Amino acid sequence: MKILISADMEGATGVTWPADVLPGTEQWQRCRHMFTSDVNAAIAGFLDGGADEVLVNEAHWTMRNLLLEQLDERAQMLTGRHKDLSMVEGVQHGDVDGMAFVGYHAGAGTEGVLAHTYLANTVTGVWVNGEPASEGRLNALVCAEYGVPVVLVTGDDRTGIDARGYAPQAHTVAVKDYVSRYAAVCRPPARTAADIRQAARAAAALAVRHEPAQAGPFTVELEFDATHLVGAACVVPSVERCGERRVRYTADTMYTAIRCFKAVTTVVSAAVEEQYG
Repeated sequence: MKILISADMEGATGVTWPADVLPGTEQWQRCRHMFTSDVNAAIAGFLDGGADEVLVNEAHWTMRNLLLEQLDERAQMLTGRHKDLSMVEGVQHGDVDGMAFVGYHAGAGTEGVLAHTYLANTVTGVWVNGEPASEGRLNALVCAEYGVPVVLVTGDDRTGIDARGYAPQAHTVAVKDYVSRYAAVCRPPARTAADIRQAARAAAALAVRHEPAQAGPFTVELEFDATHLVGAACVVPSVERCGERRVRYTADTMYTAIRCFKAVTTVVSAAVEEQYG
């Protein structure tokens, strides 16, 4: 049994504000340890539950945040940027039995600690076939296309609520409770590690590949916080304006849809000015 862990940082233990997740800050250095602790707990739990192999895919920002020297030596880590499937790179090779989303968060335009979708701000909402879509939902749709179930989701309490909509069978762990976008009631790492390990052990039983989903086509809409970003996004082929601050595109598969999504957010990010957005 092989488990792939997609590890994001905003939903990690103790993380509550931007400096906690921005590479190079003092707070980021501190929170890297708690982030690695969450991932190690998931690794240990899956191995307790019968997994033979665990691969961790770094999924936050520069994708160079986890501390390899502290990682459980029984696992391996895929680190660095510019991967075909970004946050769920590795799921496409046909050897993954279950997916875990560790350190995830709620989507743009919703309540949740550091809630966003791909871009820290700028994107105010994302929809797939008319349904609101967080990073978790987007990535779960990609995983389904390869027959891989999402079996574990960790983050704040709002992340668990979000997960019920895209992976109702998955085990969820709340490492903190939402108070505001930049505040939470946090559990200490010793407690969250125990909770995550226990949930991962139980989740291992759900790691069974199924027939790949063929749910396309997928119409993706993005809403931005400024009108000029629509023009920037429409530089990407197939993307069209559908509102004053909205664009949309349609793709036959989620593989294509998520790659187009990454292209749009990359172009839009480059069009954002420091002070005025």
